[in-house]
Amino acid sequence: MTGAGQRTDEAAGDNGPVTLRTVAVLGSTGSIGTQALEVVAAHPDRFRVVALSAGSNVPLLAAQAAATRAELVVAAGGRVEDLRDAITTAAGDPTYRPEVVVGDDAATTAAGCGADVVLNGITGSIGLRPTLAALAAGSTLALANKESLIVGGPLVKAAAAPGQIVPVDSEHSAIAQCLRGGRAAEVRRLVVTASGGPFRGRSRASLAEVTPEQALAHPNFAMGRVITTNSATLVNKGLEVIEAHLLFDVPFDRIEVVVHPQQQIHSMVEFHDGSTIAQCGPPRMLVPIGLGLSWPDRLEDVDVPCDWTRAQSWEFHPLDDEAFPAVRLARQVGQAGGTFPAVYNAANEVCVDAFHDGLLPFVSIVDTVERVVEAHNGSEIDASSVDSVLTADRWARGRARQLVGAGAVQQHSGESS
Repeated sequence: MTGAGQRTDEAAGDNGPVTLRTVAVLGSTGSIGTQALEVVAAHPDRFRVVALSAGSNVPLLAAQAAATRAELVVAAGGRVEDLRDAITTAAGDPTYRPEVVVGDDAATTAAGCGADVVLNGITGSIGLRPTLAALAAGSTLALANKESLIVGGPLVKAAAAPGQIVPVDSEHSAIAQCLRGGRAAEVRRLVVTASGGPFRGRSRASLAEVTPEQALAHPNFAMGRVITTNSATLVNKGLEVIEAHLLFDVPFDRIEVVVHPQQQIHSMVEFHDGSTIAQCGPPRMLVPIGLGLSWPDRLEDVDVPCDWTRAQSWEFHPLDDEAFPAVRLARQVGQAGGTFPAVYNAANEVCVDAFHDGLLPFVSIVDTVERVVEAHNGSEIDASSVDSVLTADRWARGRARQLVGAGAVQQHSGESS
């Protein structure tokens, strides 16, 4: 493996030498990972994949390994022998024998391999250790795993060198692009856009009978079950508000959320002279992923731009905190700091699963998360280590399961962790 921060080769481009970056893709078989590999394949003079990490989708992982000739291929589940055999079959070449690792720590191994860029596309708080491993190795971290920043905010920020984290979430990528238009001291506020999800405009009462199938019908994006459900409850937007605060050091009272159903504007930055700069593009992830890999440079022809020859209307609506209280709650836990964001995130993951398992109504997802947050005594847990943060994570999951099992949202009873 190449050393962190080193460049392995140079290729000739139209404007002179082009730097070739080595890339490790975590969550390679998911939505972000597969799109990242598409971007890499379209720019072979810019990137070389050296490590792939996935969960348990061995056939797709093996096919990706065969296509990229990655040197390290890891999976969270399965057996080493099965993955190695699948790679050999997919490659049709017995001489291609990458290093293969299987197990709970496999993604952390891939993250710490020393690639120039580590794209963390894992979903959930399990992405925290890989995030820290990539930073410790000195790699540029293209971060799509917002949960690792939410859960381990102070740890991640302390581990990161200036400019080492490049956001891949479309909203935060947009903000990073807009911030190029002015100095930090000139920023009045950040404006994070939200599609509003499939239930935009509906009252809280009308959401009582929402089914999992309806919650997964996102109007713009095709994502995994947890993220899509989070978009329906707006928990995802709450997490993004916390992430924006941590990434850009802007206070919570200067981060706004506006509902923009068309999702053509990915987010905006308002400056103190009254000017607002917006980043526009189709509601897809290719540009944020491409920038995550190539930052601060832009790749050519990653996606198609907006079609300004076609008549179209873009709408903006205020956020309904009564029907969708997740953002309000996220602001509270973000301001509380410590392990409160970890508790918010962990409890939500349990409640999303419970909703899809038929154990919890849709409107009770955030209500139950709020009960867990209120029960958490964050002052008793030190947030300065991974183990302590994950202890709070485990407590929150256990408390959420208890509430779900007891019928979830009832009268607050004053429990404490």
